[in-house]
Amino acid sequence: MIYGLIVIGAGPGGCAAAISAARAGARVLLLERGHFPRHKVCGEFVSAESLGLLETLLAADFRVLIADAPRISSSRIFADGAEIPAEIKPPAASIARYDLDKALWKSAIQSGVEALDGCTVKAVERNGPNAALFRVVTQSSSFKARALVNATGRWSFLTAPSTRARAANSRWIGIKAHFREEAAAASVDLYFFSGGYCGVQPVTEPVNGSKAIINACAMVKADVATELNQIFRCHPALQTRSRSWEPAMPPVSTSPLIFHEPEPVQDNILQVGDSATFVDPFIGDGISLALRSGALATRCLTPFLQNECTLLQANAEYARQYRRQLAPVFRASSHLRNFLKLPSLVRRPVMSILQRTPAITRHLVRMTR
Repeated sequence: MIYGLIVIGAGPGGCAAAISAARAGARVLLLERGHFPRHKVCGEFVSAESLGLLETLLAADFRVLIADAPRISSSRIFADGAEIPAEIKPPAASIARYDLDKALWKSAIQSGVEALDGCTVKAVERNGPNAALFRVVTQSSSFKARALVNATGRWSFLTAPSTRARAANSRWIGIKAHFREEAAAASVDLYFFSGGYCGVQPVTEPVNGSKAIINACAMVKADVATELNQIFRCHPALQTRSRSWEPAMPPVSTSPLIFHEPEPVQDNILQVGDSATFVDPFIGDGISLALRSGALATRCLTPFLQNECTLLQANAEYARQYRRQLAPVFRASSHLRNFLKLPSLVRRPVMSILQRTPAITRHLVRMTR
């Protein structure tokens, strides 16, 4: 059997590509090395700009996930002794990856995707740049396809050698856990400190007097902290707030976290989500960019799968559209990251201005959308 498309990795980006391609009439194989449901390090923030797309991707049985998700209508930045509020309009949603990934996986199957979990890909082969087929080798079998999408995330055997070479210099790790909190605000709160930051937001609403579940997700340098309790102590306000939290799941972590320029296409393979590049988590658009890039990859591949253009032409169109539609978010996040690297003495006057000028803060939020 020859598939029109094989997608490696079944996170939001991979499922978006697989579902979109299957609905467009392609024969699609989705390969995932893990099993669902599972917890993943993620801020679990879904921006309003992608909620419509997510609703179209989810099968009808799972759209309640969006309806029941807490709405995040504001943000608060705690840094350099300042608190800077910002309105999020229209509101975003907060959806646990444990639930989202499972819903997308089952929606893919309902859309006609052949989906295999617990399936580790060992190699991808192609006989030269003009070869007609990709051959994907797993631990127990092999599959052929006309096109391939890499949705394996930040780090896999498909990661570009140039990116892998930078891993030795990367000291950033990601850590996440859920906690129960009394009266959690409908806000995504970002606590910045020297060597990292921690984001906190609700992922469930209180029910019948129960406490809300909140997500605490941090990105931190390994020489600053390696556990959430250590991270909480890095910011006085966060330490005070976290004292009343009750653990709701064991922490999960991930590394390395490597920033690099977007790589939408590599070796004639379309790359989506974190496989293309890793966006600063404090931007809150990781899930949105994964969904949008997955759907975009399919739109660009569809003419090829319908024999209306070559794979090279489809790849070139994806790279062009990616840089036009999605790359500006990465540039904006890079500018903000560079600002946060400045000494506190330099940042403080800017933070003071932002406190007094909500219009500028709203503009910064728009820059990342």
